Amino acid sequence: MLRLPTCEVANPRTLDQAVALLAEHGDAAMLIAGGTDLVPNMKHRLFEPRVLVSLAGVDELRGVRETDAGVDIGAMTTLSDLATDELLIERYPALAQAVSLVAGPQLRNMGTLGGNVMLDTRCQWYNQTYFWRKSLGFCLKKDGDTCHVVKGGSKCVAAASNDSVPALMTLGAELVLRGPDGERTVAVDDFWRADGIVNKHVEPGEVLHTIRLPKPAAGHRGAYGKLRDRGSIDFPLLGVAARVDLDDAGVVTDGDVVVTALQARPVRIKKVADSLRGVSSTSTEDFAAAVDDVCAQAAKQCKPMPNIPGDHDYRRAMVPVYVRRTLRAAVDQAGPVHHL
Repeated sequence: MLRLPTCEVANPRTLDQAVALLAEHGDAAMLIAGGTDLVPNMKHRLFEPRVLVSLAGVDELRGVRETDAGVDIGAMTTLSDLATDELLIERYPALAQAVSLVAGPQLRNMGTLGGNVMLDTRCQWYNQTYFWRKSLGFCLKKDGDTCHVVKGGSKCVAAASNDSVPALMTLGAELVLRGPDGERTVAVDDFWRADGIVNKHVEPGEVLHTIRLPKPAAGHRGAYGKLRDRGSIDFPLLGVAARVDLDDAGVVTDGDVVVTALQARPVRIKKVADSLRGVSSTSTEDFAAAVDDVCAQAAKQCKPMPNIPGDHDYRRAMVPVYVRRTLRAAVDQAGPVHHL
């Protein structure tokens, strides 16, 4: 049996109290939201905080609130609540679909949007027990100096595996954080670093408290596609979020595709809008040709590595397949694309 390391749990009731506790305990403290990822990682001795600052009792961090600018989502809002939220399903379908495909029902009932955004990078050489990692001499990300993914590699390539983030990037979302020095807002696109050890631009003691979605464009369509071994529980072998904006005649005015589970940060596919803009979504041949261009660019740009479980050559072959399916699902409003 894997046991949790000994630690204290602090239960603030306000966001300011949570920030104060993090400042008080410094590097000895960690935040815990739903705990669906942190608790297993603590059992594997990947993290051993002396103090856990729980956000479970901070009610101000929960809920979906419509604003003049769009929608604000509290970071502690559960994934299951978001997956069934009628406002999100109608206006931000890719996000609602993405969170609906995270793990299984029990974990979505506990897991939160903020927790998914802040998810630690994953690697099949890292997300193992202490005994397993020790037998291999550990790795760059934790306790060692060797990369088992890239021979001789000097930079960690553990993969971002957040299902929600590609959808948030296609939507132009912003993240609102509060820390000892006050509050700041950062575009979700600018939040990431190409470093598998620490892949987020987070200042010490900061708490993500709101995910802010702008109003979608008229004619907005979106979808999320997820490749995984099983129809539930698994992290993505590949995640694809697609956005397509149409005018009243069904002509594409803008588009975007973002992919996750490849490297330390989500990957935006280049030239998507250039390929799709001006193409009629009702013209089967023209739209298919434009999508083929996007798929070709995705295949060129995306290079899966053996950093997460699953054959990386198979994952590479699935990139254009899932990009095509997800773009088509977005236009058809056909719902999420996933492997069963």
